[in-house]
Amino acid sequence: MLGPISPHRRRQVSEGTIAEGAIGKSVSTNANLPDNLLAMIVIISGTNRPGSNTRKVTATVEAIYKSLDVKTQLLDLAEMPPEIFAPTSYAAKPAAFSRFTDSILAADGLVVVTPEYNGGFPGVLKYFIDMLPFPESLEGRPVCFVGLSAGIWGALRPVEQLQAIFAYRNAHIFPERVFMPGIRGLLDEAGQFTSKEIETRLAKQAEGFVTFVEKLREKKLR
Repeated sequence: MLGPISPHRRRQVSEGTIAEGAIGKSVSTNANLPDNLLAMIVIISGTNRPGSNTRKVTATVEAIYKSLDVKTQLLDLAEMPPEIFAPTSYAAKPAAFSRFTDSILAADGLVVVTPEYNGGFPGVLKYFIDMLPFPESLEGRPVCFVGLSAGIWGALRPVEQLQAIFAYRNAHIFPERVFMPGIRGLLDEAGQFTSKEIETRLAKQAEGFVTFVEKLREKKLR
């Protein structure tokens, strides 16, 4: 079932900038972007913590999508430019942040990998979302979620919090989520999973999400 149409989307239809038949569909916002940014899945490593387990999991997620012959781009929040955290960034984004913005606007789908910090997702991930152009960054864009935690719930609460935010922004949420409780026991010293069961679940999610994106975007990713 489709979510409500935002006032911004209604205004675009009335002004003729979006065809009326596009209501309820995922609307491309990347028409003016370079070819090397088109038709891809963007994977977000949702913390800026150095050497995080989230970044290790994200590397495996990226490898799975590449094994499906899907073009990917990884956005590591640990690589955000320091100047984006200046209060003035709310009014004017620093030029160094443009690669993050361009990648999100070009994405056919987003995969958000989030840890659980104090019962929620990291503040830097919310800040990243707040820094993106509104509303075109998330509106109509397919998204799926992977959660991990040291505790027993596998970031269930952070993922549900993110789903609420993305739904508010009229993103298309893929329903199959992957949760990883006890993450410290699931990764070896090299950052590889100690059990194939997790990789199997991630691969199943990736296959389903690619199909989901292709249907919504009406294009092939592979």
